[in-house]
Amino acid sequence: MDGPKSTPTPWDKIALQIQEASHASGLSRSKLYELIAERKLLSIKAAGRRLILRSDLEAYLVSCRDAG
Repeated sequence: MDGPKSTPTPWDKIALQIQEASHASGLSRSKLYELIAERKLLSIKAAGRRLILRSDLEAYLVSCRDAG
């Protein structure tokens, strides 16, 4: 018998909705949209939703560390 399933965190997912990416990164939703518009952060549109691949969000955050 399986035990109770835990609620997945944003870091358990391959792709994050904007709100999840905001929560996971500490960046505001508007900042994420700004970064997407500036093509500094990649995103995809799937099934009518704007998604950010977790790996792209991590890569962007690492690039901020390297630039600072």
